[in-house]
Amino acid sequence: MSNVLQYEEYEADNQVDRFLTFVLESEFYGIDIKNVTEIIGIQQITEVPEVPDYIRGIINLRGKIIPVMDVRLRFKKDFREYNDRTCIIVIDVKELSVGLIVDSVSEVLMIAPEEIVLPPEITQFSNKYVMGIGKVGNEVKLLLDCDKLLHEEVSEQLLHI
Repeated sequence: MSNVLQYEEYEADNQVDRFLTFVLESEFYGIDIKNVTEIIGIQQITEVPEVPDYIRGIINLRGKIIPVMDVRLRFKKDFREYNDRTCIIVIDVKELSVGLIVDSVSEVLMIAPEEIVLPPEITQFSNKYVMGIGKVGNEVKLLLDCDKLLHEEVSEQLLHI
């Protein structure tokens, strides 16, 4: 029994300050690895009527029905045809599993808290999904708040799909 606890503690420690990074167009984003369940290739998506356009529909993942959101459309970017680099990042947020469709997955990075800064005032209102900006060498990664990405009204809709 103690081995299990130690392993779980190790796993929890191993996820601290880690972010899965992905690409939309030429911009790099990151989400807390604790929210990520798995990464899968693009699959057959069944459309669902009367949902926002960025909710592309649902997929059947090993018998579990999961709604999928195109992050490009969520960020009001132009739709881009899916290809072999397109991925679905399955995340769990507040007991809800959702697939995030992204152009491609990059890597898992460790970003220390002192390397994360708040977004500048000018973007706090225009980009409400960014919780911080991670500085990695000479690059920046926009770190997303998964809760805000799936704000309450969207979460409510997705629960009833």
